[in-house]
Amino acid sequence: MIVKVCGMREPDNIRDVARLNVDWIGFIFYPKSPRRFEAVDNHLQEYRLRTCQLKKVGVFVNASVETMIQTATSFGLDYLQLHGNESPDDCYTLQKRGYAIVKAIPIASAEDLEQTVKYEGRIDYFLFDTKCNVYGGSGQQFDWNILSTYKGETPFLLSGGINPDSIEGIRHFRHPRFIGIDLNSGFETQPGLKDVEKLRTFLSAIREVKKSKKSK
Repeated sequence: MIVKVCGMREPDNIRDVARLNVDWIGFIFYPKSPRRFEAVDNHLQEYRLRTCQLKKVGVFVNASVETMIQTATSFGLDYLQLHGNESPDDCYTLQKRGYAIVKAIPIASAEDLEQTVKYEGRIDYFLFDTKCNVYGGSGQQFDWNILSTYKGETPFLLSGGINPDSIEGIRHFRHPRFIGIDLNSGFETQPGLKDVEKLRTFLSAIREVKKSKKSK
């Protein structure tokens, strides 16, 4: 199971989270987000040098292809996560430039999964998030049972409202394309600042779940 921690901003907090052996770490470049990574501070450059083994994910909303490529080049991003109305062609253009593409799909009902069809073969992962009036960040969990109707070939991560009480839900969730979880506001003391001990406890429990599944 891939574990992604998103909405990182503070250098010390980034380093502390990285030491928890997560897989991906996310930086939000959407200007309206309270977790926006301030690129002018150049902390990500330092982070890239110190923890290059982690995959770095840049989160964008309706940014131009040129802006995303420029940002990815400047900060050594590995993956681009797109939360807006980006077209399949835009995704494919970025993919051909060598970036792994994560396309966020907001979910409230099974009908919302229909839009995944046009992205098949043009992205690397879906991120299924809770549908709300803004681009992500609702802090609420959607009904994961809806995903039983997802029949696509593209693997996906679960997002939206995952918190320290989500262990049992993750333990019992099953889908052949489920490959990871995205953690953000459910583990914060304030926007952009993660509670490292909460994450440590949660990840320890998640890894026990993984061991249990392997032993069966």
